[in-house]
Amino acid sequence: MHSEIIINSNPREIRVALMENNQLVELFIEHKSNKGIVGNIYQGLVTKILPGMQVAFVDLGLEKAGFLYVGDIDVLDMLDLDDSEGNGIPLAPAMEKEGEDKPQRNLDHGIPIQDLLTEGQKIIVQVAKNPLGTKGARITTYISLPGRYVVYMPTVNHINVSRRIEDEGEKERLRGLLADIGNPGEGYIVRTAGLGCQKDDFLPDLNFLHRLWENLGKNSDGSGGPRLLHEDFNLIFRSIRDLFAQDGARLVIDSKDDYQKCIEFCSEYLPHLVERIALHDSPIPIFEHNGLEIEINRSLDRKVWLKSGGFISIDQTEALVAIDVNTGKFVGHSDPEETILKTNLEAVREVVYQLRLRNIGGIIIVDFIDMVSEESKEIVWNALQQALKADRSRTRILKISELGLAEMTRKRVRESLTQTLCDPCFYCGGKGFIKSTTTICYEIVREIQKMVCQNRDGKSINVEVHPAIYDLMFEEEGSFLEETQEKYNIEISFQINQKLHQEKYKITTT
Repeated sequence: MHSEIIINSNPREIRVALMENNQLVELFIEHKSNKGIVGNIYQGLVTKILPGMQVAFVDLGLEKAGFLYVGDIDVLDMLDLDDSEGNGIPLAPAMEKEGEDKPQRNLDHGIPIQDLLTEGQKIIVQVAKNPLGTKGARITTYISLPGRYVVYMPTVNHINVSRRIEDEGEKERLRGLLADIGNPGEGYIVRTAGLGCQKDDFLPDLNFLHRLWENLGKNSDGSGGPRLLHEDFNLIFRSIRDLFAQDGARLVIDSKDDYQKCIEFCSEYLPHLVERIALHDSPIPIFEHNGLEIEINRSLDRKVWLKSGGFISIDQTEALVAIDVNTGKFVGHSDPEETILKTNLEAVREVVYQLRLRNIGGIIIVDFIDMVSEESKEIVWNALQQALKADRSRTRILKISELGLAEMTRKRVRESLTQTLCDPCFYCGGKGFIKSTTTICYEIVREIQKMVCQNRDGKSINVEVHPAIYDLMFEEEGSFLEETQEKYNIEISFQINQKLHQEKYKITTT
């Protein structure tokens, strides 16, 4: 598969587009003023322990405290044990890398969090998930340092291989190789890029990671308050490390300064990639040149059309993402089941593509068009499983239900594209709708009725409204206003206020 990494870098933001067969499949954006913190390592201070929830809050020196769950605590380190004592305490790495294998974490070690931590204690933690909404960052005491070919876990005695490397013989070879050249008692995961690598390929990676951990240890002397100990690479270097792995892949960047930094970085760590890095020298902006701006704007639309004339609609809520499949303009030929199956199969490809492009995570419900045949459901489910193999994020899907629903989860490690590029609508407050003008008119009528019943002393009432409400009020409720004024001997006047929200109004008495 031909892949290309397109990087647009300027003093305000970095945008990285991953192209596969000339199609945009993933987009990463990092604003210089709001850089993500996943992978950063901090010296933190435990500020609060909640035994009922088995969580602790840790001050990292950031705006929001980090969230530490009991299962993310290195029990051996906290109790000053080693696994040679035969405690049977589970081991686990810090962060679940996309597409990488990991030791299974057993959270039932039976040790409550209040026996592991105390308020005011200083601990070394790593950010596993960026802050989202009102939630602080999810953190862990299991430290992991990713390199080009290896993820290094200094606190874990475990060696494993990316699950994307399927050949068992190759897995055993790589495990044995890391056991020989790695530090005894420490952990390593061979990344997908390590497939076929030899000892000389791994050594520079290990030397760099071991040196990094050693320097980090010197900085974390326990003195001072909460502070940053290690900052992960910026988006450009993370892209080189994590995406620039496939044979024949090419990287094009439009910043001369960052181009030079990429050349220097790869010359030191990845010399075989230097010749595949190019500087964009066209006067046309790099994303515009590759047709990416249009694709990015389309990725924010609620409705996505399929080639057959059908479409999918994507609605993101607080709890889950709902994707609805519709036949739209596609009516097929003679067999309705065949028409439905064709639309659903086309939707499968588009759904997976949109999940990757928009970086949609969490719980996802896909409402396929109802299929009568169990065979058709099986075909669609198998197609969905096959399409998800290209996705670097870990996913899990359940069988299609009798209602035609496919339930799945997709690992969420950063904000979705919509959350990154958009703000909630200032007018509707993110609801996606506002009360109709008719509804507001009737609300005002009811409010006036309540006021005149409570105040029968002949006071006048003044109402300030949005222009649209003003127009409708006199079109539909003019007779009510006249009757109310005559019945209660009260004057009701309306004024237009251009600055008012359509749902808002002001009623005063004089």
